[in-house]
Amino acid sequence: MAMAAPGDLLTRLPSRPGTYALLLFLPAPTRIEVGRLGTFDAPPGLYVYVGSARGSGGLVARIARHLRHPKPLRWHIDFLRARARPVTVWWAEGTERKECVWAGTLTRMPGARIPIPGFGASDCRCSAHLIHFAAMPDRETFARAIGEPVQEVQFDG
Repeated sequence: MAMAAPGDLLTRLPSRPGTYALLLFLPAPTRIEVGRLGTFDAPPGLYVYVGSARGSGGLVARIARHLRHPKPLRWHIDFLRARARPVTVWWAEGTERKECVWAGTLTRMPGARIPIPGFGASDCRCSAHLIHFAAMPDRETFARAIGEPVQEVQFDG
């Protein structure tokens, strides 16, 4: 498992397309306004946001954008990211759209719950692409459930 400061991402993540899960820690209960979705009371704990990176720069470009702070609040994840600290990112390379499979698998893991219906799922029929856990979900269990290897980078402080 690689440890990296956000600035080290260029050497740790591929510039190819793929699917990712950004894990964020929210230390205390927080009221968060999420654009058109509305205002929500977010409990403390770990939040897993699932997305895909198929554009220019691939995984490294997309994840680096999520880590930049502050930034304009454009996507649902930007509103949570303004309050929560990135802990780790899981990813798998590939051009196939897998974020819905990943999100669905995460929602079936022990301790999972959907804190904000529709979050990150504006362009699909998923209930959400954001899943809350009170404790860190297990990457190996997740990888077995989706049937493919999943890489990880943990972020410093």
